Amino acid sequence: MSNKIKFILIGCLVMGFGTRLHAQNPLFIPPTLTGTTFNLNVQTGTQNFFPSNPTPTYGINGPFLSPTIIVNKGDVVTLNVNNGLPVATTMHWHGLHVAPENDGGPHQSIAAGTTWSPSFEILNQAGTFWYHPHGDGKTDLHVSKGLAGLFIVHDADELAAGLPITYGVDDIPIIVQTKAFDVLNQIAIADHMDTALFVNGTLDAYLTVPAQVVRFRLLNGSSMRSFDFGLSNNQVFYQVATDAGLRAAPLALTRLRLSPGERAEILVDFSALQGQQLDLMSFSSEMDYGIFGGPGLGAGMDTIHGYSENPLNGTDFTLVSMIVGAPTSAPITSIPSALVPFVPFDPIDADVNRTIVFDTLRLLPTNMPSLVEGPFGFNGETFDMGVINMEIPLNSTEVWTLVNKTLIAHPFHLHDVAFNVIEKNGTIPAPEEQGWKDVVLVMPNDSVKFITKFITFSDEMMPYMYHCHLLHHEDDGMMGSFLVIDPNAGLVETINTNSPSVFPNPSTNRVYIRFDESSDISTNDIRLVDLFGRKCEVEIRQEINGLSIDVSRLSKGIYNYVIVSSDQENSFQGKIVVD
Repeated sequence: MSNKIKFILIGCLVMGFGTRLHAQNPLFIPPTLTGTTFNLNVQTGTQNFFPSNPTPTYGINGPFLSPTIIVNKGDVVTLNVNNGLPVATTMHWHGLHVAPENDGGPHQSIAAGTTWSPSFEILNQAGTFWYHPHGDGKTDLHVSKGLAGLFIVHDADELAAGLPITYGVDDIPIIVQTKAFDVLNQIAIADHMDTALFVNGTLDAYLTVPAQVVRFRLLNGSSMRSFDFGLSNNQVFYQVATDAGLRAAPLALTRLRLSPGERAEILVDFSALQGQQLDLMSFSSEMDYGIFGGPGLGAGMDTIHGYSENPLNGTDFTLVSMIVGAPTSAPITSIPSALVPFVPFDPIDADVNRTIVFDTLRLLPTNMPSLVEGPFGFNGETFDMGVINMEIPLNSTEVWTLVNKTLIAHPFHLHDVAFNVIEKNGTIPAPEEQGWKDVVLVMPNDSVKFITKFITFSDEMMPYMYHCHLLHHEDDGMMGSFLVIDPNAGLVETINTNSPSVFPNPSTNRVYIRFDESSDISTNDIRLVDLFGRKCEVEIRQEINGLSIDVSRLSKGIYNYVIVSSDQENSFQGKIVVD
C-alpha cells in the first residue's frame, strides 16, 4: 500500500487517501542559543494539541521542546542544566566527543531542583548533533514529553564549502517525531499507535521556502519509527552530511532512510519552482520488512502485536508541505561539487575485534521468544548501572561486529566517538551510510561491521554507553557500558595494592569495608564523593577491622571512596555502586 496520508489525531484518526489535505499550521522554527555559556532550564508545561484535555509536557526554556544550540569548533562551552522537573533527569549531548563525566548518560543524573554544569571544548567538526535526556529507564518518557533539541557545530571548512547557513531561512531544522496519545490526550509511552506526527513540535505543518538552494537538517527524533525521506515530485536532492559531519562531496538521492537517532543534512534546489507547492514526505511503503514504520515486521507478528492497525505503517505520508516563495537577496543557486576531505579508518590498523549480539530475553506464554517485543539485550545481558561491560584501551582502533538475532531492526548508537560502517552482511554499505556515523540500523538476521578509534578521553570510573535507539528498548535494558582506560596512567604512589574488601556492592542500604588487622583506619579518614567530586553526607560507622557506610539515602549511581590511614602511610580508593 502506498497511499499518501495527511493526518491529525483528535480523539480518532482523520485520514485522506489519494489526496493531500491542506496543512494548517506554520512550521515552528526552534529559537537559537549562541555563545559559550548556555542556561538550559528544564521545566514542566502543557500544550493544547487537541481541542479537549491539555497535554502535560516538558520543555527547555519553555513549556515544550528545546532551543537549538549553535557553537563553533574550538569553543569552550559551559551548559548549565537546571532541573526544574519534579523528578531526576539527565542531558546527553548526542554525537559530541566529550569526556565521560560530561556525556550526560544515566550515571550523570540531575536530581530535581539541582543544576549540572558540564564544561568542555567542542572537538567535533561541523555537523548536526542533538541533545536529549538519557536517564536509566526514563529516556522514552522524557524525550516524548518534549526534551529534544538540535546542537549545531560550525567550523571553517563548512564555511569554505559555500553551503546555506542562515538558520530558519535557507538552513532549516526538521525534527521529526511521532507520538501516541491515550484517550485523555496524554502522551503514551511504548505504544505502537504513534499516529500523531510532529515536525519541530508542529502538527500538520507547512513551510514557505525561498526559490534557491535550501539546506534541511534532518533529525529522526522518534522513539520507534523510521522514515524514508523524499520529495513528492521525486526530485533529486543532495545529501551533504551524515550523523557526525560533512561528506566529501554531495550525494544525489531521491530517498534517504533515517532510523531513530540518525541525522542527515540535505540540499534541495527550489530555484525553478517559485510559486509551486510540494511536500517533504516519508515513503514508508518502500522500506524493508522488519523496520518499525515499514510495511510489516514479518513472521506473523503484525497481527499479534497490533502493528497492522497503525495506519502510518507501510504507507506514504506528508511530513511538511512546502510553498516555494521568492528567493532571498543573496541566494545560493548551485550545489557545491566538493565539501570536506574524508579519510576513513583503515581496518588493517584494528587492534581489537568485538562482537555484540542483539538477542531477546523473555518468553511469551507459548514459550516462543518475543523476537519483536523483547525486552532485548546484548550478548544475553541487560543494562545494569553497577556493571561495566567492556574496558577499552585509550587509542585503541577497533572493529565491532553487530549481529541481530531478533525480528526487528535496531538502530545501534555508540557514545564518545564516531565510526565508519565498513560492511553490511559482507558487502560495502550503501553510499548514504558511508561517512561519519554514530547510529547504524541493523536489520533482522543481519550483521554490520564498523570501525572506530577511542581517542582523547579516558576514565577508570566513569563509563560511556552503547545502546539501541528505539527508546523503550533502551529503557528496558538494551544498553551496555564501557570504560576507556589509559594503560599508561599510573596509580597514585600512596595507593596500597592490598585493597580492602567491599560488600555488598552494589547495595541499597549499607556497605561494609573490611581491612586487615594492621590497618589503622577511623571514620575520620574516609571520604565518599559522587562522580562530580562532590562530597556525600552519609553516616559512617566504625566497625571491627573496618567501616560501614549508610548509602540508603543516596541516588542510584557510582560513588568513589578514598581512605587514608591515620599514619598517612597507606591509602585506599575504590568504587561503591548504589542500586
